[in-house]
Amino acid sequence: MSRDLFNRYIWLVDTIKRYGCITREELNARWKKSPFSNGEALPRRTFYNYRMAIEELFKINIECNPSTFEYYIDECDAHSESVTNWLLNSVATSNVLSDSRDVAHRIFLENVPSARDYLSIVIDALKEYHQIKFSYQPYSRLSATHDIVVEPYFLKIFRQRWYVTGLNVKEGKVKTYALDRMKDVVVMQESFEMPDDFDVEQYIKYSYGIIFSQGEIKNVAIKTDSRQAKYIRALPLHHSQQEIIHDSYSIFNYKIRITPDFMQELLSFGPSIVVMEPPELKAMIVTSLEETLANYKK
Repeated sequence: MSRDLFNRYIWLVDTIKRYGCITREELNARWKKSPFSNGEALPRRTFYNYRMAIEELFKINIECNPSTFEYYIDECDAHSESVTNWLLNSVATSNVLSDSRDVAHRIFLENVPSARDYLSIVIDALKEYHQIKFSYQPYSRLSATHDIVVEPYFLKIFRQRWYVTGLNVKEGKVKTYALDRMKDVVVMQESFEMPDDFDVEQYIKYSYGIIFSQGEIKNVAIKTDSRQAKYIRALPLHHSQQEIIHDSYSIFNYKIRITPDFMQELLSFGPSIVVMEPPELKAMIVTSLEETLANYKK
């Protein structure tokens, strides 16, 4: 799938979402003004193909109201809503930055490890249920492992990095790989079927980031002052987040698996938060802080 085609999908979703409901005639008028049209109308067959691709790829349904002949986005679940919002935020940011080249020297962005070389390839493999083969060099190893074959189950973005999770065919294990650490990615002819008992939503539901431990789910409670609570409230740490507000502090509760990336997130808040439960997580945090302090005392 080319980058231009991907952007066309985003443009279509963004336009229909912004207008809420829109007829084919209105959509065509806006399409002619888009950078993809060369001033020409969007053929009906092409529009149909784009609708089908968007539904298959992103699980976003573009529906038509038979009484008004208007098209709209059918938000069927929370996951579809999150994908839609990500797409729209991406295109909005891209469009704004494209129109701001004259002040580019005053706009500062984060240096993000790039996945653009292989993201479309991996998406194609996901869409067609084909295996991918690649070389991989994690930060923990000096040399790359070659000819890794994976059946890609799903993609996830975390901390501005893209990750693909799937079955490592040789090892027979479900593993996760960062796209920016992959090289020479190719889509293979061999196809696969998702296991009937593998539920993607359930697999990641109680994980924080991209460490998908299938260990015990814990009830986690953290206490923070009212100022820090505003930040956590605005950007929840996990979808299970629940808040109990007190006069000068808040208690945030989670149902989550305790993984290293979740621990690192909690530690990043420093003295702004206190882990209240479970006791084992509290002990792990205390041990980590003590070891850090010991390093400074050496």
